[in-house]
Amino acid sequence: MKKIALVTGGLSGEAQISYKSAITVGNNIDRDKFEVYRIDINPSGWWYEPVNGEKSKVNRDDFSVTDNGHKINFDAVLLCIHGTPGEDGKLQGYFDMLNLPYTSCDAATSALTFNKRYTVAVAAFGGINVARSLHLFKHTPVTPQEILAQLKLPVFVKPNNGGSSIGMSKVNEAGALQAALDKAFKEDTQVLVEEFISGREFTIGVFKNKNEILVLPITEIVTHNEFFDFEAKYQGKSEETTPAKIDAAMQQSLETAAKRVYELLNCRGVVRIDFIYDTKEGKPYMLEVNTVPGQSEASVIPQQVRAMGGSLKDFYTAVIEQAFS
Repeated sequence: MKKIALVTGGLSGEAQISYKSAITVGNNIDRDKFEVYRIDINPSGWWYEPVNGEKSKVNRDDFSVTDNGHKINFDAVLLCIHGTPGEDGKLQGYFDMLNLPYTSCDAATSALTFNKRYTVAVAAFGGINVARSLHLFKHTPVTPQEILAQLKLPVFVKPNNGGSSIGMSKVNEAGALQAALDKAFKEDTQVLVEEFISGREFTIGVFKNKNEILVLPITEIVTHNEFFDFEAKYQGKSEETTPAKIDAAMQQSLETAAKRVYELLNCRGVVRIDFIYDTKEGKPYMLEVNTVPGQSEASVIPQQVRAMGGSLKDFYTAVIEQAFS
């Protein structure tokens, strides 16, 4: 039986989501095929947490653990860390150096997609529609007036790295822009200011299985808040419809764009790509790419797998097996 390290936790505010994802994933791994060992990476260290018994430190020389006096070397890593260091390429680079397979995108793609501005720049270069935006750095202050000379209100202001919509604001009037910048800079040294695109919001799970790119049933998100913020994402302030009620032309347009982004960014494993569909122009605009998407019971990917008629057990088996291919 293959030994799988289920790695959760993380070093950012997204750790709380990582722990929820790890519960869903852990509950749905096929234990007849895989032996699962839970690893928690957090600010206090890297820990192996057995079901029964004391937690112990992971040996970082070869990413091994000791279980009941036996040394365990893993066959693969199932990544369940949102944010750093599991979604930004750091752990991927470490596992690459150990020749240890893992379930997410590689180090380069993970690092690229963790930077929202670089992601949209590469996507635009590859012919994907994206919103006009500015990339700001803490060490080079830019005034609201300079921003609004280049972008039209309303705009979104968000930390450039990270996810879960922490530190994000929608700005409708010039007077609110500085406060939104300050809020985003509390979370990150880089900030993305992006023009608002009016349209319908969709999120799409994409997965490569046996060399075929599969698009999961599309989810439409209608938020009760002004935008799909942390509260809307994780505290029930949004409605998610899976599969989305859309016509065949819109569905094909979104699926084609999602597959193109997956190919263009050289993705692996399951990723979630967010789009706004501009109904006036009749085309999708890519917002961002999540290379370790949430897997809690309420998260979009489990919803989409169920809507497809699949079981989470079979799905996570395919995710793990793809790491070996």
